[in-house]
Amino acid sequence: MTNLDASTMVLVLALGNLALCAVLTFFDHGPVRPPALAAWALSKQVQAGAWTLLVLGGLGVVPESLALPGGYALLFAGVAIEAGAAWEEAGRHGWRRPTLLAGGLAILAFFICYLIDEQGLRSLAASLLLGVLYLNVAAALGSGWRQASLLQRFLAILTAALALVVAARGLSVLLLPGGWRWLSSELLRQLSSAALYGLMLVNGFGMLLLGRERIGRELARLEVVDPLTNVPNRRGFFNALGPWMALARRPGLPTALVVLDLDQFKRVNDGYGHPAGDAVLRHVVELCKRQLRDSDLVGRLVGVEFAILLPRTNLDEATLVAERIRAAIASSPVKSERAMIAMTASFGVTVIRPEDSTVTLFQRADDALRAAKGAGRNRVSQAVAAPVEA
Repeated sequence: MTNLDASTMVLVLALGNLALCAVLTFFDHGPVRPPALAAWALSKQVQAGAWTLLVLGGLGVVPESLALPGGYALLFAGVAIEAGAAWEEAGRHGWRRPTLLAGGLAILAFFICYLIDEQGLRSLAASLLLGVLYLNVAAALGSGWRQASLLQRFLAILTAALALVVAARGLSVLLLPGGWRWLSSELLRQLSSAALYGLMLVNGFGMLLLGRERIGRELARLEVVDPLTNVPNRRGFFNALGPWMALARRPGLPTALVVLDLDQFKRVNDGYGHPAGDAVLRHVVELCKRQLRDSDLVGRLVGVEFAILLPRTNLDEATLVAERIRAAIASSPVKSERAMIAMTASFGVTVIRPEDSTVTLFQRADDALRAAKGAGRNRVSQAVAAPVEA
C-alpha cells in the first residue's frame, strides 16, 4: 500500500506539472514573452518530464536504472531553471547562470550517490538537493525584501517553509532513520511529498500572479511616466506640482517653473525620420538633467514641450538655469545615422504665486515662451512680474 501511495503522489506531480505547462504556455502568449515567464514555462516542462519518467519507471515501463537517475537529473534541472526564472523576475539577471550551475552540480552529486548504490544515500541526496534548490527559489522571490510586494513576501516565506520540509526528509534519513517519537519516517515521507505538491502549485500559480502584478505596476507607471524619455508625463508632472502650488500660499522661498519648446522640430521628423526625432527628445532630457539638482523635476507635457519645476528658486535664479540649458542644447548636436542634428529651444520662466492655479501658472509661462519665440527663438524670456500692491 505504501508503494502505491508513493506512486500515486508521483503521478499527481507529473499530471500537475503537465497541467501547469499548458497554463503557462498559453498565459501571456504572444510574439514577445517576458524572459522570466518563458523560463518558468520551460522549467515546468522539464519537471513534468522528470515526474513522468519516474512514474514510468515505477510502473516498469522504463527500466529503473534509466528512470531513476534520468528523472532526478531532469527534476534538478527543472528546479534550477525555475530558480533562474525567479531571479530573472526579480531583475537579478546575473544570478541566473550561477543558479543553473548549481543545478548541474546537484545532478552530478546525485549521480555519485546513485553509483554508490545505497538506497538511503539516494533518498538523502534527492531530498537535500531538492530542498536547497527550492530555497534558492525562495531567496529569489524574497530578494529586495523592503521593496517587495506582500505577494512576493508571502510566496518567498511559503516556498522556504515547504523547501525546509523537503530537506527535512533527507536529514531524517541521515540522522533519524527510524523516526523520532510521533514523527515517523513514513510521516516525513508523506509530508515531503505534500510539500513538493505544494511547491508545484505555489510556484506555478505564483508566477502567474506575479506576472499580473508586474503588468499592473507597469500600467500604473505608464499613467504618470512618458515611455520615450522616462520622465513624468503631463499627469505625473501635475501630480508633483500640486504640493508646491499649496506651499506657494505660505511665506518662504519661491518655486519656479520653466517651460521649454524645441524650435522648428518638425524639420527633424520630416528630414531625418521619427527615430531621429525620438533620439533628439531623449538627448534634450539628458541635457536638462545634467543642469538640474536632485530636487528639480523635468517632465514632458506634450509633443516637444517640456516643463521644469525648480523648488526654492527665485525668478532670476530660474532664468540662469534656463539659460544654461538653452546653451547646452544649442551647443550639443545629436548624432543620427544621416547627419549631426543641431537644435535650439525657447524658454518661458515664471514663479508660482500665492493666488495661482495651474491654469494661470502655465498661462503665464506659455506667454513668456511665446515672447521668446517671437523675439527670434533660442532665447529665455521671463514672465511679466506680479503687480505690486499699493
